[in-house]
Amino acid sequence: MQYEFRVRGPVPENAAETLPELDSVMLGRQTVFYGTVIDEAHLFGLLARFRMLGLLVTEMRPLPY
Repeated sequence: MQYEFRVRGPVPENAAETLPELDSVMLGRQTVFYGTVIDEAHLFGLLARFRMLGLLVTEMRPLPY
């Protein structure tokens, strides 16, 4: 399933590199990450990585096919 994660502010390139399975784009004052999430364990692992990087996920949603 495809997911979108919105993070407050710009994300340093080296931080974005720790999420290689996601693409990212800056939109206004937030960074949007998007990509395939394999299962629930993968989803929680991504959220844990965002948290470890100190990134605040303000919105997360599955994307329509």
